[in-house]
Amino acid sequence: MPKAVEDTLISHLARAVREHPDSPAFTFVDFAADPAGHRTSLTWAELGRRVDAVARTLQLAGCTGERVAVVAPQGPAYVVGFLGALRAGAVAVPLFPPHLPGHDQRLISALVDAAPVCLLTTTEAKPGVLEFCSARRLPGADRIIAVDAAQTGEDPPGETDGYEYFAAHPSDCAYLQYTSGSTRTPTGVEITHANVVANVRQSVEAFGVDREENHVVSWLPLFHDMGLVLAVAIPVVRAVHSVLMDPAAFIQHPVRWLELLGEYPGAVTAAPNFAYDYCVRRVAEAARTDLALHGVSVMINGSEPIRAATLSRFEQAFAPCGLRPQTMRPSYGLAEATVFVSTSRARRAPEVTVFDRESFKKGKLHPDPGAADGSGTELVSCGEPVGQEITIADPDGGYALPEGTVGEIWVRGPNVARGYWRSPVRSVDTFRAELADAPADGRDAGHWLRTGDLGALYDGCLYVTGRIKDLVIIDGVNHYPQDIETTVQEAHAFIRTNHVAAFSLTVGSGERLVVVAEHSSRIDDPEPAREEIVRAVRRAIAAGHGATLHDFVLAPPGTVPRTSSGKVARGACRTRYLAGDWPGRAQFDLTEAGGEE
Repeated sequence: MPKAVEDTLISHLARAVREHPDSPAFTFVDFAADPAGHRTSLTWAELGRRVDAVARTLQLAGCTGERVAVVAPQGPAYVVGFLGALRAGAVAVPLFPPHLPGHDQRLISALVDAAPVCLLTTTEAKPGVLEFCSARRLPGADRIIAVDAAQTGEDPPGETDGYEYFAAHPSDCAYLQYTSGSTRTPTGVEITHANVVANVRQSVEAFGVDREENHVVSWLPLFHDMGLVLAVAIPVVRAVHSVLMDPAAFIQHPVRWLELLGEYPGAVTAAPNFAYDYCVRRVAEAARTDLALHGVSVMINGSEPIRAATLSRFEQAFAPCGLRPQTMRPSYGLAEATVFVSTSRARRAPEVTVFDRESFKKGKLHPDPGAADGSGTELVSCGEPVGQEITIADPDGGYALPEGTVGEIWVRGPNVARGYWRSPVRSVDTFRAELADAPADGRDAGHWLRTGDLGALYDGCLYVTGRIKDLVIIDGVNHYPQDIETTVQEAHAFIRTNHVAAFSLTVGSGERLVVVAEHSSRIDDPEPAREEIVRAVRRAIAAGHGATLHDFVLAPPGTVPRTSSGKVARGACRTRYLAGDWPGRAQFDLTEAGGEE
């Protein structure tokens, strides 16, 4: 692989190829091909050759400077296709193949927005991609390249003598990261090579990743920001071996993930909050006896909210397997900052602080250790930023707030993206914020990223409390939907854990609380218990939050919308509720329910 401009993903790939040609780069464990896990590995030299072949194919097809979408299944071809697009000087658009359950509309929206000139997939998936995209006349449908065929020079044929590789610059856009769509239509974030390399360095420092001691092990989707940076960018920049599996393989048997963590020394991994709960529920006691988690280095919990109860349950369940409390690393991040912003302090167990509940409702963090009996609000510390800055600002006035006051989390650093694709006005609003009370001497001059997330700094650490758009305000009192959702799922055994959405509607002149909750998949007919469940939920919300529930929907399993990262999509849920997708809603005039996002 010829030398490339320094400090891009491709320059770091070239260095890994030069310095570690025969070392393993990526290993894909395919549980669909073999229940025991069929392994396909690429060395750095092999990866470099395949990436170059795809890059040649793309440049000869005129893709340099254009968007190229990766719509391949999770596996070696995805990694090769993504890096091949960058090698060709294209802007990669990491997406997913059609018919990923619940995400076809997101794929359509992203392809229409990105308008790629080419789609990368595999030979096996190509017919399905062609049929899906052609039927909808989606951009890129007329040029679909199979990565595995391009690697052998078969798709398309062409003369490559005298070929010159494109040399990207660190300031060039490397890829468009489409947000998971928890509160709005998916939007492409422009991530430059400099952004992602900076975020890798920040992550490596925070988590202590070293190629001689660590392996990355991941099942997270590669089209998701955390999955892409953890399992592709960090391995490329630091020449660390990456072990990948398909998300579906984890959902089918989560023990597979834990077994791989035990197999690879110094494993570094990440998962959203629900995945840790899922392991506790689905990994049987008998299956735990053979797990060896004492060598796991880092287990990132990177979703909002991170629940103290989840951390506790997971640690208790897998401590007999050798899991160390300090392995768990609660973290905060978002696509607009590439992914990583802050994490808990190294070599410490996660810090959980109990705050006075009434003060918390008013936007203040006052510790109340005596409320550990459940009368207080437990928040998990997401620690401190590395190589970037965090401030808490008033979301309306834009002035900095003192420690212990809840406001909007603002971030700045070299990892913050340059803006949204084809959205200049929104980019200025989000990425060019300035503190209203910055000193006149310019000491604190500079732009900040408005995250849209609520949080507070306490004892130097970040505590994330929710999203501004999700906040439920009833009778002037702030309620965080995730707290209500936890109360609801604990109110009755028939309610499915992590499949509850709480949101508000403006009805007349006031806000009304609505909850949609899936019933357990073990229940064939919930009707006989419906009234009992509704009563239990109403009592729990009144007692725990002092709020009145306007409507409660007991929904079938699999109907509460979720984002690509596994979070409940409250905005989408609210839209479906207003559209009448669930029977048994409250009887009021929906034309009065305003404020759709």
